[in-house]
Amino acid sequence: MEAFIRERKQLKLKNPILVEGFPGLGYIGRIAVIYLIKQLKAQIFSELYSPYFPYHVIVGSGGKVRLPRARFYYWQNPDSEKNDLILLTGDSQAQTIEGQYDLAERILNYAMKQGVKTIIATGGYMAKSEDTIPKVVCVSTNGQLLKRMLKSGAQPTPEGNPIVGVVGLTLGLAKFKKIDSACLLGETPGHMPDPRVSKEMLRVLSQFLDINIDLAGMNKEIQRAEEVFKKMEDAQRRLEAYTKERVETEGKKLTYIS
Repeated sequence: MEAFIRERKQLKLKNPILVEGFPGLGYIGRIAVIYLIKQLKAQIFSELYSPYFPYHVIVGSGGKVRLPRARFYYWQNPDSEKNDLILLTGDSQAQTIEGQYDLAERILNYAMKQGVKTIIATGGYMAKSEDTIPKVVCVSTNGQLLKRMLKSGAQPTPEGNPIVGVVGLTLGLAKFKKIDSACLLGETPGHMPDPRVSKEMLRVLSQFLDINIDLAGMNKEIQRAEEVFKKMEDAQRRLEAYTKERVETEGKKLTYIS
């Protein structure tokens, strides 16, 4: 099997910008793109299947199963002077180095077919920060695009940090296809989904794309994530206390023969 894209409908979009967010560190990009899809009521128009996705099926409601996939959604901007959007997310990233290159290549080729000239990839980077508001940093293959991102609220990224996976490869390969590209990365501890950072990324995206996004709904996601994290911390403390008690108890039972 080779990777393929199944088109549900053919579209003619107005100078579309592609925004992609796959599962990764903190699930930041995926959470942000899914929220955009819901808020804009974007519609599915294509699906990408690949043998480089995990080798299992996903079980849904009623016992239905399907292969892992990536989905392309579209949103037509009601303002005729502004860009339409293509929003891309998936169940997983590719599982091998070759698969990551193949996935990025197919995404870029399909984007070109749809008339995309600008791609925004999203993801996370690991950082422990004491800041109340997490940073969203940006890199780009185009100086003017980078300036627009920084003006929209992103910060410049430190030099030398590698960007791995389909996010980084999309950015790197886009240049050879004469597509302008930028990457937004949100700082996160990375140990669990982090919608708090996704919310800040959405602020930057909405400013850059010049669209109104109601971010109030993200507060529920943030609260849910905080509750899960608190339960994890409580469970960890109980486990540590139990382990310490067992060690002390077992130590008292030991006898020595000399």
